[in-house]
Amino acid sequence: MPAAVVPESAERGAGSVRATATHCPYCSLQCGMAVTAGDRPATLVPLDFPTNRGGLCSKGWSSVELLDHPERLLRPLVRATPGDRTSPLVESTWDDALGRVIEAIGRTQRTYGRDAVGCFGGGSLTNEQAYQFGKFARVALRTSAIDYNGRFCMSSAAGAANRAFGLDRGMPFPLSDIAGADVVVLVGSNPADTMPPAMQWFDAGRERGAQHVVVDPRRTATARHAELHLQPLPGTDLALANGLLHLAIAEGLVDEAYVAERTTGFDDVRAGVAAYWPDRVERLTGVPVEQQRRTLLTLARAEKAIILTARGAEQHRSGTDTAQAWINLALALGLPGRPGSGWGTVTGQGNGQGGREHGQKADQLPGYRSLADPAARAHVAAVWGVDPDDLPMPGRSAFELLDALGTEGGVRTLLVLASNVAVSAPDARRVISRLRDLDFLVVSDFFLSETAELADVVLPSAMWAEEAGTMTNLEGRVIRRRRALDPPAGVPDDLQLLATLAERLGAGALFSGDPETVFGELGRASSGGTADYAGISYARIDDEDGVFWPCPSPEHPGTPRLFTERFATPDGRARFLRVEHVEAHEPPDGEYPYVLTTGRVLAQYQSGTQTRRSRSLSLIAPTPRAELHPDLARRLGIAQDDVVELATRRGRARFHAQVTDAIRPDVVFAPFHWGGGSSANALTDPALDPTSKMPAFKVCAVAVTRVGGPEELIPPPDAATQPRPTAHRPPAGTEPRSPSRKRSTRVKSTPRFLHGVYPISGEGLTKPGPIDAALRYTVPSGCSAQALYFRGGNSTGELVYVLLLRDGEPMRWFPIGAKADTHVPLRVVEDLPGGSVIELHAAAPEGVTGELVLDLGLVEV
Repeated sequence: MPAAVVPESAERGAGSVRATATHCPYCSLQCGMAVTAGDRPATLVPLDFPTNRGGLCSKGWSSVELLDHPERLLRPLVRATPGDRTSPLVESTWDDALGRVIEAIGRTQRTYGRDAVGCFGGGSLTNEQAYQFGKFARVALRTSAIDYNGRFCMSSAAGAANRAFGLDRGMPFPLSDIAGADVVVLVGSNPADTMPPAMQWFDAGRERGAQHVVVDPRRTATARHAELHLQPLPGTDLALANGLLHLAIAEGLVDEAYVAERTTGFDDVRAGVAAYWPDRVERLTGVPVEQQRRTLLTLARAEKAIILTARGAEQHRSGTDTAQAWINLALALGLPGRPGSGWGTVTGQGNGQGGREHGQKADQLPGYRSLADPAARAHVAAVWGVDPDDLPMPGRSAFELLDALGTEGGVRTLLVLASNVAVSAPDARRVISRLRDLDFLVVSDFFLSETAELADVVLPSAMWAEEAGTMTNLEGRVIRRRRALDPPAGVPDDLQLLATLAERLGAGALFSGDPETVFGELGRASSGGTADYAGISYARIDDEDGVFWPCPSPEHPGTPRLFTERFATPDGRARFLRVEHVEAHEPPDGEYPYVLTTGRVLAQYQSGTQTRRSRSLSLIAPTPRAELHPDLARRLGIAQDDVVELATRRGRARFHAQVTDAIRPDVVFAPFHWGGGSSANALTDPALDPTSKMPAFKVCAVAVTRVGGPEELIPPPDAATQPRPTAHRPPAGTEPRSPSRKRSTRVKSTPRFLHGVYPISGEGLTKPGPIDAALRYTVPSGCSAQALYFRGGNSTGELVYVLLLRDGEPMRWFPIGAKADTHVPLRVVEDLPGGSVIELHAAAPEGVTGELVLDLGLVEV
């Protein structure tokens, strides 16, 4: 007879065998499973929970392997010689380890001030732990220096949702709605590999005739099952979304009644997307006009349609604007709040949703309250029993915090929970150098991660099956993580660790190590906030298979579907916001001629601290593989399984080659789950999104070389060839630059284009002048060129002229009417020999201002 599934813990080695209903420790699906403990090792079976309905992926099935792993940390580790990180880490007592931590905190804050001690958290912490970590930073340490690795995952989508809807909940509807949708568009998401149990909802939709469109530069497992696969250049998803909205307006497919009744700001967006005509979007993205039209018509004609974005679209320096562009499209089609329809983002980390709601972010208080809001500070301070004036103001975002480690004005002592920034942060070698610059580093983990290897003190932590608390999954469903077995003797979970540290810092009376007590306090602190948990209790979660927030009172039913009647803005209307495509921060050039993009693979998770130690998963994905198109591999002399080196301006890393036609010929893909000599994030660009502070993980310029033939173990790059990490400098302005007219790919091509949106200020119709240096082109020596067409648009209320010049002499005038456009074929223009200088000038009536949309197409021979 199988063991009964009960919602209590089973003691380690107690002699009785019990099965405990809990959840998988990995992705945001939080699949239900029953862990049987008592005998060793623990075992599991999947449960019929609403998100997984009895399904588990390979990561979930193998998760209990790690509970008794021989590399598990069971005792604190400290440096044999205090202060000398070249000395070995040795086992110590808890009293000694915590004493060193408290001494370092006191010494640092006395010398450099409170903000010189910092905290860095993770999206796998329970809600209680994430909440307590934020409170610990602001109450026990009184520091502004706290952020977490979710800043590297969901922050761009969160920023867009907050400004468009007034509320960020990854999916504002249950996952099961996907099965009922007639059309689903997935942008930069590959759930078939990253969360396979979710695919049953997509499969159910296809069985009833639903059409799925996948937007991804790779033909992933998800794309292979889709009706249509769009394969844009990484970093151009915003242009594609604007182009689809342009088509919707041109074809009369905008839901004008919905826009008028439920939104604001559409006129400005309508004007902005006028510049994104289909052939221009094709050149920017690589997505054919026919596919653009087919996608838009499929979406607009569906009774129920869903648009989902994920990291592929959002991990860019313009990631917030990219998510906004897809929200704009969804709003124009009347999807958000409509039954069975909407926009959402696919949250990645296990508690990526809850982790960003309750205080780990640098600018946030529990309940998604703003730390800078006096009313929010007063409410939370009252719950915590402190003076609002004692709470610090917002601090630096994740990468900004890490990049300032060990510097004047930066953090000198850092406490890291549930995060491996030495692998997961962008420009990882630079971050590792900053970690080494710290006066003192403390890491809590259950394995000696790459970050923990650099620490002064490493504190062992209980694992997922050994702790209790709540998680919030990708739907906004708050669920229970139940303790299935006790942790090893003397190993606390992170909630207990924080309570113990607070006690040693003199604030113990304000902290608890009991998860249910902390959850009750979290409910009071979040009450009245955007993410309101006040009506959720452990008992309700047990009775209802989880409760959807917001849930402001015990009588409230929870909110599975948001925005059905109004949005969470002051006037109840959603906000359109005009956004523009910008070129990648680091486009390819002669030295780094290809585009690198990064992502996940099926059998690994996040920084790989856990999954790379799983024997089962190592059999599936033993080494990191860089994907290259056969044309690129042939050109570089690379064969399947060869060792290749990828080089960017920040570092070099080596991978086995995966030669596949599933990727664009100008793009290289690398998984980010490995560190050391195969660290993809040693290559990535830390340019930050100005709103979310999301780094540009998904696009940078890269060079590829063959190192040698297949080898079982990949040799690391020669240390002497590694570029030196960038020296620290204060964060500069991160506003996206105006797009240059350089090509965003170095794949050889004969067409050349001068195009973009430019301001104009008239000095008189008889006084034409240059518009922008980007609209000047010199035909290369040894080539000849021919102008094929001119297309232009005019936002002003007056007639303007555009003048095409060759070597300073006029070739052709193009009149463009008031608020009109023109398209002129130019195939009769003579050839332009090498050395010819082509320019576009413009003239407008004196005092007239506005914008010109310009597009001159040439071909070189």
